[in-house]
This record gives sequence, C-alpha cells and structure tokens, in this order.
Amino acid sequence: MARLPDPRASAAFLATLRPAAWVVYAKPPFSRPAQVLEYLGRYTYRVAISNDRLLSLTDGIVRCRWKAYADGDRVKVLALPAAACLRRFLLHVVPHGFVRIHPFGLLAHRGRTAKLARCRVLLATAPPPAPAPPESVAARILRVTGVDLTRCPVCRAGRLRVVGRLPPGALPVPVVDTS
Repeated sequence: MARLPDPRASAAFLATLRPAAWVVYAKPPFSRPAQVLEYLGRYTYRVAISNDRLLSLTDGIVRCRWKAYADGDRVKVLALPAAACLRRFLLHVVPHGFVRIHPFGLLAHRGRTAKLARCRVLLATAPPPAPAPPESVAARILRVTGVDLTRCPVCRAGRLRVVGRLPPGALPVPVVDTS
C-alpha cells in the first residue's frame, strides 16, 4: 500500500518553491457576449473540417482551405501529408463515453425535468405539449415517399402481414418458384 510522504518533507519542498518568481499568464477575458458566441460557434457543433474546405488529395498530400483570423480573416490553403491530416482530424473526435457539451445548471441531466417544471410554475407558463407517439417505419415511408410497404409488391392490392421474424444475421429461406 502506498503511503503519503512525511508532512515535514512536503513542507520543506514547498518552502523551496515559494521564493521563486512565478509568471502567471491569464488570457484576457472576452470583451462582449458576441465574441463568446463567435468563439464557441467555431468549435461546438461543427465537425473538425467540412467537405467544402477540402480541396484535393494528390500524391498523398491533402490540401484544404482555412481562415486565418489573426491575418484579417484571409483564406489560406494548407497542404499536409494525409497521415498528418488524419491525425489532426482525430484529435477532434470525442472519446467514447465523453460528450462535447455537458449541460449544467437547469439543463443538467439529473433532475432536469423537475427543475424545468418548477421554472414553468414560477414563470406561469404553459407546460410543453406532450410528445407525439413514435411513428412506425412503414408509416414514415408512406408519409415521405407515398410508398405503402404494407401492400403486396406484386399485385399492389393485398396486404402483407408478418408471419415470422429472422434473427439478425440469419439467412432467409430460399424462395421456391411454384409456377
């Protein structure tokens, strides 16, 4: 089992650090709310690089456009080896189990429903409408495309009905032509 160091040794070590002239850098705060939104908007809901910024991939070199904000918002072209471009892209992929934006306060996951209901009471607003029941795939395809998946694909008059389900990965029974 690991033991904590002797408190006297820790105090002696910290005493050697105190007389050092520490230089602390703190980034200047944002000047206005619009600047905060502009900064967050570049990183929050976008992917690392969009397709319209990719210009070409030739001989293993990826060329893409980028905006140099420090240089008067000039658009420049960056050429990188494909492996380096992929490495930079993957730096923006959030690891499994992490989220890019974590809600907090009233919108935090724990107790969100109760907190928002309390806010509605205090603000004397109407409760939100009940969510619509989920739409089946067949109903959605009928609404969007006009194709009725429940109709027989051959005669278009009869209705199809489920007589069995195949587990994922199972091969279907071969169709035998009885004509």
